[in-house]
Amino acid sequence: MSEQGASVLRKIIHIDMDAFYASVEQRDFPEYRGKPVVVGGKPDSRGVVATASYEARQYGIRSAMSCSKAYQLCPSAIFVYPRFDAYSEASKSIREIFHRYTDIIEPLSLDEAYLDVTEDKLGIGSAIDIAQSIKDAIKNELHLTASAGVSVNKFVAKIASDMNKPDGLTFIGPSRIKAFMEKLPVEKFFGVGKVTAARMKAMQINTGADLKKLTEAQLLAQFGKSGKFYYKVVRGIDERPVQAHRETKSVGAEDTLSEDTNDDAVLHALLQQISVTVANRLDKHKLKGKTVTLKIKFEDFRQITRSRSFVNPMNESSIIYNEAIKLLTEADLGVLKVRLLGITLSRFYDDVPIEKADNNQLEFEF
Repeated sequence: MSEQGASVLRKIIHIDMDAFYASVEQRDFPEYRGKPVVVGGKPDSRGVVATASYEARQYGIRSAMSCSKAYQLCPSAIFVYPRFDAYSEASKSIREIFHRYTDIIEPLSLDEAYLDVTEDKLGIGSAIDIAQSIKDAIKNELHLTASAGVSVNKFVAKIASDMNKPDGLTFIGPSRIKAFMEKLPVEKFFGVGKVTAARMKAMQINTGADLKKLTEAQLLAQFGKSGKFYYKVVRGIDERPVQAHRETKSVGAEDTLSEDTNDDAVLHALLQQISVTVANRLDKHKLKGKTVTLKIKFEDFRQITRSRSFVNPMNESSIIYNEAIKLLTEADLGVLKVRLLGITLSRFYDDVPIEKADNNQLEFEF
């Protein structure tokens, strides 16, 4: 088996839309084009930034930042509330473009997906050409831009898609993976956040080459079960298939805060936004659930979940939000700071046929 972990090399494309929500707003409202746009709410609200246009990002505005902080950074920015129907419609059109080339598609959210084009429907052969063709179709037909990463597995393709944003296309072939992973700064590894990156750097682990010097046992001792993940991916090993058909067992949304915090106002505002997202997805797919689960990831990457079940199924954002607040309060965080919150609804109502929903895990990230 090769260092990439596969005897037969696959052709994997990761497509990531560029500043998706903000780009849809700029497309639909010409007066927003070329200007800093912040999607999430008004600057005097308790809202959280869902997406910022690239013009807004130049001021330091990032996703999960409070709208009030974003306003401080750029008072001239245009602040708008999310229009999830518009984003869902655009996502549907993007998915239709994907299906011209392959049916092996694993959506990660409205604006992100993996495609396995090892055997493409049009017989193009070159994954790079397919990725470029997809990007061109999205631009010409939908007036939006996407960035693409192409490689032999999902992990490397995902990293590649982020390398030349916006409107980028990056190919990392088998012969380049070893050198690429060794030179990659640890903070660029998918799954390594600020806290873990700081721990690694304190151990003189600054790049993939440094990380590769540790044995699997040493990584497990230092980073728990994530150590096994780090051991494999630094060697370019990722055998996960692109999963085109998965039974829908839960509908969830989660978001990582721009800064670790235990500020109730910020956490509550983020939970409210996530609750609306989950409710919209449930409504779209005609699903109701009986169990609400709150996911909390702390600054040190420890993670807990808290759940509560209802007798009757529901999908209302207000109920989801109120329950999430109760679960957060009962978790009694104290001085612990939070880096990520997520809400999932499961145990769907039996009268709603699962097959009416997409055959995918319905996950959504801002």
